[in-house]
Amino acid sequence: MREITHFIDGAAVAGISGRFGDIFNPNTGEVQARVALATASELDAAVAAAVRAQVDWAATNPQRRARVMFEFKRLIEANMDDLAQMLSAEHGKVIADSKGDIQRGLEVIEFACGIPHVLKGEYTEGAGPGIDVYSMRQPLGVAAGITPFNFPAMIPMWMFGIAIAVGNSFILKPSEKDPTVPVRLAELMMEAGAPAGVLNVVHGDKVAVDAILDHPDIRAVSFVGSSDIAQYIYARGTAAGKRVQAMGGAKNHGVVLPDADLDQVVKDLSGAAFGSAGERCMALPVVVPVGRATADELRERMVAEIATLQVGISTDPAAHYGPVVSAAHRQKISDYIQMGVSEGAELVVDGRGFSLQGYEKGFFIGPTLFDHVTPTMQTYQEEIFGPVLQIVRAATFEEALALPSAHQYGNGVAIFTRDGRAAREFAARVNVGMVGINVPIPVPVAYHSFGGWKRSAFGDTNQHGLEGVKFYTKVKTITARWPEGAHEDSAFVIPTMQ
Repeated sequence: MREITHFIDGAAVAGISGRFGDIFNPNTGEVQARVALATASELDAAVAAAVRAQVDWAATNPQRRARVMFEFKRLIEANMDDLAQMLSAEHGKVIADSKGDIQRGLEVIEFACGIPHVLKGEYTEGAGPGIDVYSMRQPLGVAAGITPFNFPAMIPMWMFGIAIAVGNSFILKPSEKDPTVPVRLAELMMEAGAPAGVLNVVHGDKVAVDAILDHPDIRAVSFVGSSDIAQYIYARGTAAGKRVQAMGGAKNHGVVLPDADLDQVVKDLSGAAFGSAGERCMALPVVVPVGRATADELRERMVAEIATLQVGISTDPAAHYGPVVSAAHRQKISDYIQMGVSEGAELVVDGRGFSLQGYEKGFFIGPTLFDHVTPTMQTYQEEIFGPVLQIVRAATFEEALALPSAHQYGNGVAIFTRDGRAAREFAARVNVGMVGINVPIPVPVAYHSFGGWKRSAFGDTNQHGLEGVKFYTKVKTITARWPEGAHEDSAFVIPTMQ
């Protein structure tokens, strides 16, 4: 059976723990590979390699580091089809979604190609008599990223792209459910010209995660996953003196005003709620129609739209989405659907009975629609992370605005309307970190930054863009004076600008 190894100091390294995780083919339910799960000593070896590599890499001028990013971008584009096939084979998302996963990560690499510009710092000439003040951004040293199963290409590139471009070395701990693409990304980074040890991949479970959080040479940790684990990562990492950004769960809402273009809304909801089997932290699993007439018409149209969706294997070009990542996750989604029924929500479309001929053991679940969901229901309060759309009816704009604002998660929200004033007010007042106006999945472009509020994010710095540069660097400010002639007596007070 194929074994997925660690990637340390520029080479494949077999695991020594004797512990392995199974890698499934979600389309068939069969085990297709196994991945080594690291010990703390294997993490130590990766960090040692990263420490050795980082000094010279940080001393490499930003333009040369940018050239590596340009070449990495070219290699990703040249290998796009192969990477997408690898990704779909382990995750289950359809090829088009896998290419989107890679492309959105690649956009951050494109931003990283311009890293010399954003590292220029600031300069003030003549801040005082003969005194100049300037600042520079310097890398932290060794950074680490702990990434989830749902975006095995995009999220690693969001993290290591910026971290490496600014001069750090990096330890990546990807999900043990789909680790092949992250390893291939590290190989391509070496092919692009990054020195051995600049990007290392260590597979593992909680043992590896805790080793990362406790290691004194790792200066910063970025995480994406569930909120409970994000809170744990943030607490333990910051207690160890690290800089930490930990992105958690989400329950994104889509508010539909009576004047919205329902034809477009239904198409947007279908893709945002059911695309990639709903396994996205920026999926849109809750729709809030305002007014009874809007809700009734939206429900009718969604039922018709769901009937057109095709669930298939990940390589089927006609499939709108494929299987979920594991049998355990499929069962979790099914349990949430049953919970919704028990709580009194109306199950309009039930996807639990879906089976694909010839792939009966695959991890498939059909699109599911609930109506008359209320804010007190546990299924509304928690993240389901599957192809389940819940309708929560609101009587007024204010009621609709209050729902995402009061929810424990604050990742993303969308409003659908033709009324510019209503959209503007909603965007200004809603208590959520990322807002879409007639955009169902408001993931910002790479030169802006990604980050939610409330229990969707722990830490004060967002991912990628200039926020990412700030996270992976520290500012040094220099105040300089070059006196002429004889030295004056030493001053024992802080100099002023007078």
